[in-house]
Amino acid sequence: MVILRIRQMITFEKGDMRFNYRVVGIIFNKNYVLLHRAERDNFWALPGGRVELLEPSKDALKREMQEELGVEVRVDRLIWIVETFFKDGGTLFHEMGLYYLVELPKNCSLYRKRQFLGKERLEEEKEIRLIFEWFSLNELEALPLYPRFLRKALRDLPQTTQHIEVWENLKKRSKSI
Repeated sequence: MVILRIRQMITFEKGDMRFNYRVVGIIFNKNYVLLHRAERDNFWALPGGRVELLEPSKDALKREMQEELGVEVRVDRLIWIVETFFKDGGTLFHEMGLYYLVELPKNCSLYRKRQFLGKERLEEEKEIRLIFEWFSLNELEALPLYPRFLRKALRDLPQTTQHIEVWENLKKRSKSI
């Protein structure tokens, strides 16, 4: 049986709320971790992107890394399942993220660059420039890195997959609406 894929990111909106399903890569280079930000943003995050319908999460992460970094990566084990709730502008976000340990190819030239540019393709055939940079694990606490729990958690990865719930700039709801 052949399944044809229509490129449709798993995201939906209802009023002022948006849900995103994302995959995220944790890439180390000795005592450094690779972070990125959009050129227009003033905060850092781990690289990754949204999953498409009928796309397994590891395949989605490989696709995102190929699109953004131009290299084929090896996706290792799942570290965290992260539910992040935050507000950006007037939109309330509920983001489900699968955070995987990822390896670049051996001897990849990106290991030797402190900072480099990449790109993210948006659904409307537009691209935005991404800035990638290796940061020492000791620098993370002082960085505007989101979700915030990463500032400490990246220094000591769990041995088994963990579920994390993050409320970035919202109060946790005690009951359903």
